[in-house]
Amino acid sequence: MIEVGRGKVLVTGADGFIGSHLVEALVAEGAAVRALVQYNSFGHWGWLDAVPEATRRALEVVAGDVRDRGCMREAVAGCSVIFHLAALIAIPYSYRAAESYLDTNIRGTLTLLEAARESGVTKFVQTSTSEVYGSARRVPIDEEHPLQAQSPYAASKIAADQMALAFHRAFGLPVAVIRPFNTYGPRQSTRAVIPTIITQLAAGARRLSLGALTPTRDFSFVADTVSGFLAVAAHPGSVGEVINIGSGFEITIGDTARLIAGIIGREVEIVSEAERLRPPDSEVERLYAGVDKAARLIGWRPRVPGLEGFRRGLGHTIDWFKDPANLARYRGGYQV
Repeated sequence: MIEVGRGKVLVTGADGFIGSHLVEALVAEGAAVRALVQYNSFGHWGWLDAVPEATRRALEVVAGDVRDRGCMREAVAGCSVIFHLAALIAIPYSYRAAESYLDTNIRGTLTLLEAARESGVTKFVQTSTSEVYGSARRVPIDEEHPLQAQSPYAASKIAADQMALAFHRAFGLPVAVIRPFNTYGPRQSTRAVIPTIITQLAAGARRLSLGALTPTRDFSFVADTVSGFLAVAAHPGSVGEVINIGSGFEITIGDTARLIAGIIGREVEIVSEAERLRPPDSEVERLYAGVDKAARLIGWRPRVPGLEGFRRGLGHTIDWFKDPANLARYRGGYQV
């Protein structure tokens, strides 16, 4: 558990999928949370608008941009722990707008690191991604696996991670890098494969349109990912380390679609559409997390592991997406 009462906890990207779940968990622990959301003229707080009212009342919400130095100095002031989740994460968009990924993911991380160094924080948790490993050369993928960017997004995250670790080695900033594998659960964007499958089925589809069906993924339920964040932040042994967080289980995209259809009770045809495929040599064919280091170093293990755990996590996720009020939050949301 993170020590509370020793300054605020800053969460960047608090308006996102994982960030909003992390904020809820921190508030439940009694932490004083400053939530950074991306500024917009509508005054929306992203997924923080969907958390319980009691949680929202407990938050200090700051709207800004991680690329802005003055904004980050103000956001970091008085904070002892930083969870840095703010990033551009859509892989397909990174092929079209690589420069924006450099700006937000690399330059934004640098700006926040500089503010954290000036402020003297006690822990800086940098959020990485399993995409930095590329297609597995060996499995399970441990933290010593070579880094191989197969998309501009992955390249930007490798650079951001290395910048964070450089600030630890050069300046003594207490950085820990958490590397979640494929997180899923309530509130995830429909650009991700599991919500894409669920929402198509919820709309009554008998034909699922997906991208590549043969790649494997290590799907980690969002509650496990959040518990990983908390463990990495709380444990002093994580400083200067990269730590994988995953389920330790792999399944193909095609089998994932069939599993979800079975849980919902729907017979479907599954097709791979060319426009949903990544460019040649860019598809990550296999991701399978090695999580021994997390268990050994910080005492973290997935609570929703293996195929049976995946079924349970999918059940919770499907139930959430079936709620019309939740689906209505998505642009062009489906009706059940």
